[in-house]
Amino acid sequence: MSAESIRLTQFSHGAGCGCKIAPETLDKILHNLEQFPAADGLLVGNNSRDDAAVFNIGNETALIATTDFFMPIVDNPFDFGRIAAANAISDVYAMGGRPLMAIAILGWPLNKLSPETAGQVIAGGRYVCAEAGIPLAGGHSIDCPEPIFGLAVNGLAPIVNIKRNDTAQSGDYLFITKPLGVGILTTAEKKGILGDGDTGIAAASMMKLNHIGERLGNLRGVTAMTDITGFGLLGHLKEMCEGSGVSAEITMRDVPIFENLDFYIENKAIPGGTERNWASYGTSVSEIDERTRTILADPQTSGGLLAAVRPDAADEVIQAFEQFGLEKFCKPIGRLTESNTTLINVI
Repeated sequence: MSAESIRLTQFSHGAGCGCKIAPETLDKILHNLEQFPAADGLLVGNNSRDDAAVFNIGNETALIATTDFFMPIVDNPFDFGRIAAANAISDVYAMGGRPLMAIAILGWPLNKLSPETAGQVIAGGRYVCAEAGIPLAGGHSIDCPEPIFGLAVNGLAPIVNIKRNDTAQSGDYLFITKPLGVGILTTAEKKGILGDGDTGIAAASMMKLNHIGERLGNLRGVTAMTDITGFGLLGHLKEMCEGSGVSAEITMRDVPIFENLDFYIENKAIPGGTERNWASYGTSVSEIDERTRTILADPQTSGGLLAAVRPDAADEVIQAFEQFGLEKFCKPIGRLTESNTTLINVI
């Protein structure tokens, strides 16, 4: 089977970050971890649901360590590698850091897919690492039933620049850096109903690095940050709110989304992860219609950053967005409020 004729997505039961374990199930898996004492020097670890671990290596500098991998969300091997790499590196940017190096994680069904195809996946990962200015310095591979690819990534940041997801404050504005709807578009493509005008749009977004994260790490007015991946905007915002002891108000008309999502929602191009997400945290959200729920709970792969920003720092953040070509995302999508009975209110 040639690389040109394969469809990688037909070899896996899940796709991208949509195959993440649902938040409710993950809670059951991780509930005992807090019993273990934190190591000396560990600044961020199992005590929070953050994007990466952070360790104090001295000289007021932090080492950021993360790993992320998943099954194909697109059919092209090179693009799959690019998306998986961008997604993994994003965790370092979400902590406000600068990526340093990466190593690859590869699982490959050698009885179904050729080694040459795996090589194209790794080449895609190496391409994105080069875009981020880091080496893909090695890795580990296994023969397994479904194709899997990702990276373990290390990064650095001044400790003062580390952005956690549990340090947001009431009154903060909320900004995001990519539109929502990746899961819907990729599901539409699998169903064969994706319009010609929408071809490649989701892939281009997923392959885009969240470079701006390092810049936002330098801004004191950015109080918290995370990236939006498999749990959808609502799931990652829920983690931010719970960790920070605040609630949130989202203005749906201000949330950037891909064009034509309504058509695909009407034609049931809805990932399975959307329902799993909503089942896990829907009780924490105000009453919303099906369309809104489908978009806000849509599992994102290599999604944008979600940043909590003090009102007096909003202009500085908007300037950074403009410098990084993110003019479309300069309007806040909502704000954080004092904690109340409804964790996330969507208006």
